[in-house]
Amino acid sequence: MKLGEALQRRSDNQKRMAELQQRIVRSAVVQEGEKPPEDPAQLLAELDRLHAETLSLIQRINRTNAATRFAGGATISDTIAEREALKELRQRLMAAADASGEQQGRYLKSEIRLVRTMDPAALRKRSDELARAARELDIRIQAMNWEVDLQD
Repeated sequence: MKLGEALQRRSDNQKRMAELQQRIVRSAVVQEGEKPPEDPAQLLAELDRLHAETLSLIQRINRTNAATRFAGGATISDTIAEREALKELRQRLMAAADASGEQQGRYLKSEIRLVRTMDPAALRKRSDELARAARELDIRIQAMNWEVDLQD
């Protein structure tokens, strides 16, 4: 199985477990004398099975990500961490750009005048560069996901 396939299966399992949770909750309590809409024991057994499968997939995905290297020597795990760090920095820079780009409403000359301490355009430009770099890393990661076999 390719790493990309395992990632897709993990995602599908997580969605399925969320659906099972809703069905379990609906079947958890019924009015006296009534039957639950579905057998809670079967739902819980299916949840346990999916949970075990998902845990195994996550562990294998993590091992694969830690062992697989790009041409430059960085592992998939390192590259994912770099991509997430770029996204986080971009988000923080956008917050600073938004704060420094707010218009000041002054009605009287006697009101306190606020001045910008940062250039919002420069912050947005840097933010765009970070977003581009994160997208490029994501493309590399996605390509590798479909080339690498999942480790045991």
